Amino acid sequence: MKLDSQSKLRALRRKMIEVASSAKEGHLPSSLSILDLLWVLYSEILQIDPKNPTAHNRDRFILSKGHASLGLYAVLSEFGFFDVSELSTFGKFSSRLGGHPDTTKVPGAEASTGSLGHGFPMAVGAALAMKIQKNPAKVFCIVGDGECNEGSIWESALIATHHKLDNLTCIVDFNHSTDRALQLGDLVKKFESFGWNAISINGHDHEEIRSAFTQSEKPLAIIAETIKGYGCKSLENNPSWHHRSPSSEEVEGLIKELR
Repeated sequence: MKLDSQSKLRALRRKMIEVASSAKEGHLPSSLSILDLLWVLYSEILQIDPKNPTAHNRDRFILSKGHASLGLYAVLSEFGFFDVSELSTFGKFSSRLGGHPDTTKVPGAEASTGSLGHGFPMAVGAALAMKIQKNPAKVFCIVGDGECNEGSIWESALIATHHKLDNLTCIVDFNHSTDRALQLGDLVKKFESFGWNAISINGHDHEEIRSAFTQSEKPLAIIAETIKGYGCKSLENNPSWHHRSPSSEEVEGLIKELR
């Protein structure tokens, strides 16, 4: 990871902590676990013009685990989809930036997501539509590991294989938040058994993330091993923080951890 990226990501984590505290809202640990994935996607992989985010030939990105919207908003603001000052309105009355992304309000949000298991089928549908239209753009989707408990994820995976959607990449944010409820086992083998190409990576290593986005003759599944709450030791893998925003007193301590 370049030094510039490190400093920008540290600043984004700080901003996310402050915003979640101010809003008294947000799944902060879930948002932090996908921040590196989002950064590489928007800085190096996705072909989307922030000034024309609905262009026909754009790549599509869908955040199926919509409760991690704060991470998406932070990256969208950084890359110019809307002014960075708007991030401070997150979770406030009349703000466009709600606890789950709304595609009718947020520039760059391809789908209104949050009901687990819904965003990935939309990504499969988008990829199929683009195949039919002979549109060369690609579709990328982040799903949560807990979301993989939903049958719609695996039904969609079968459909993607049947239609040979080599323009589709599914990234699983495997932060092991679901381990206490349901063990998922080897997700690489599971996706391969559904006819996908699959690879496991460190979801916080930018080189590994970058190299995972390769051409594939099949749908591609990237199983990203991540840490829930990554960047703040107090939050990391701590279930009590799942949907708790930091108090004003806790913010200073969490920001010190970032340093």
